[in-house]
Amino acid sequence: MGVVGIDVGTTAVKAVLLDEEANLVAEASHPHHLQSPHPGWAEEDPADWWAGTRAVLAELAGKADLAGVAAVAVSGMVPALVLLDDEGRVLRPAIQQNDARHAEEIAWFKARFPEDELFAHTGATWNQQVIPPKLLWIKRHEPEVFRRIRRIAGSYEYVTGRLGGPVYLEANWALESALWSEKERRWLGEVLALVGLDTGVLGPVRFPTEVVGEVTNPEVPLRPGTPLTAGSADHIAAALAAGLLAEGEAVLKFGGAGDFLYVSPDFAPIRELFIDYHDVPGRYVINGCMATSGSLVKWFRQNFAPELSYAELDRAAESVPAGSQGVVLLPYFLGEKTPIHDPHARGTILGLTLAHGPAHLYRAILEAVAYAFRHHVEVLRAKGHKIARFFVMDGGAKSPLWRRITASVLEEPVHYLASGAAGSAYGTAFLAGVVAGLWDYPLIKERARPAGVTEPDPGWVRVYRELYGVYREAYERLKDLYPRLEVDRA
Repeated sequence: MGVVGIDVGTTAVKAVLLDEEANLVAEASHPHHLQSPHPGWAEEDPADWWAGTRAVLAELAGKADLAGVAAVAVSGMVPALVLLDDEGRVLRPAIQQNDARHAEEIAWFKARFPEDELFAHTGATWNQQVIPPKLLWIKRHEPEVFRRIRRIAGSYEYVTGRLGGPVYLEANWALESALWSEKERRWLGEVLALVGLDTGVLGPVRFPTEVVGEVTNPEVPLRPGTPLTAGSADHIAAALAAGLLAEGEAVLKFGGAGDFLYVSPDFAPIRELFIDYHDVPGRYVINGCMATSGSLVKWFRQNFAPELSYAELDRAAESVPAGSQGVVLLPYFLGEKTPIHDPHARGTILGLTLAHGPAHLYRAILEAVAYAFRHHVEVLRAKGHKIARFFVMDGGAKSPLWRRITASVLEEPVHYLASGAAGSAYGTAFLAGVVAGLWDYPLIKERARPAGVTEPDPGWVRVYRELYGVYREAYERLKDLYPRLEVDRA
């Protein structure tokens, strides 16, 4: 007996099988692609998620017996927008949480539903992540699709549904959508009505510790009747996998997007950041999400160095001095979510000369993501929160160079969680084990022991302190110009 966790990520579907003591028995991964057919767009095909789910489960079944699995949980990107017709068919590619096409619609909502009122209800502001402006964009630009909307799902709710679960929306999709009032625990029908929809398109809200259904789909090698839980937002599952249970510790998650995570005992939202329900009942996670992180690294490799591995790119970047010899990059290639909430922002490279080459640009990308994490840390600390330790996890954290850059930019040691490559999938599986009664939350502290600590490099610290100031000032100087570049937006 054990549990399975599946994570629908930006660049791949991952799955893990844990045994009765939460040990990793097997893992699998199947890639898919983020689509950006127009500037600022971020879409994925839910059919790819389902194909990936079938593939990773088949791979797990080839490594271990899944007949005795006690529960299955799915995590994923949040709040992805999947639109379904009256027969449950997908109407168009999913609009991802980092999509930035709807700046006009954000402004439209700001003029009609006061941001202070929205923030009081949801802890959210009108920004590129929330759902209502995306629905309004669909209504304006794809009216035939809009007329056929009967249900709305998220990434992991869609996959759970394909496994056999009912229509529902997990609590963190609800909270991050700007359609759910934490204050009153209800859907904000008055907001949805502004788009011309009613709450009938939204399923019931279910929390991570709830069982929502059972496996019925014969396409997967899972025992029919295996319990399906409500699952988790991927970054919240990653926080659980990191052992982030109490206030005072922060996790930096280097996935396709970049996540910053910090536990709070209270619903105490910060305007520049997001807030979610923890997978541990009664707690919250103050967090930030950068629209691009690992996806920006992947973009660089695909377009400029496809013949090189990431390890080879790292070795080339190591030959470049800290600060990339004066190159500073703003990583806003899909606009930016936290902490600036600017869908107009664009990727920008400052300081190029004829002496610079691809290795400088690659290192500047790694440094830019670290600068963005430092910005989040400063926002949190400005609200009086103290951070005792920093953990780093997920695929990008495998890079010793990126860890050293991050430690030097933060001017703090970073503790590497080596299981981070499957962090969200592991956290989701661990949650399934809690729901199945196999173990309780404190066990995660034994499973989430850091593999090592990376200290700041004193010489790099001095350079990065100066260039971080350039990074922050550059955006402030350029932000009024970015909207003028949108002549090519669809």
